[in-house]
Amino acid sequence: MTTVFSRIMDGELPARFVWQDTHATAFLSHAPLTPGHTLVVPRREVDQWTQVDGELLAHCMQVAQAVGQGVQRAWDAPRAGLLIAGFEVPHLHIHVAPMWGMGNLNFDHAKPVEDTAVLDEAADRLRVALRELGFEQAVAPGAA
Repeated sequence: MTTVFSRIMDGELPARFVWQDTHATAFLSHAPLTPGHTLVVPRREVDQWTQVDGELLAHCMQVAQAVGQGVQRAWDAPRAGLLIAGFEVPHLHIHVAPMWGMGNLNFDHAKPVEDTAVLDEAADRLRVALRELGFEQAVAPGAA
């Protein structure tokens, strides 16, 4: 069964992409923990991180590290949080978000963003930071 993330990557559902390469994508969460909360998702549908081959997992972690550097830079955050939970969608995804404290990892505080301009601005901000960090080759097209 096709996952919601595959539908997003196929363009059937909207998303604010910040990273695209042949093996993975990254796009903003529609219900962020903090501004800039991004999901790193492999293009191949794999339910759990414990089931993915090591090479693809390593690639996704490299993308997550780059996105983490980007969110830290874009939001001047002291840390970039990383979490793999896997309960929301049966498709491996890595949560990366700027963090100022442990409370930023509480999904009870995640709320859908209703103003799409907020997501557009966050995506532009992160794309700029990723370009400044030298990841131009994988930054998704978009404004900024």
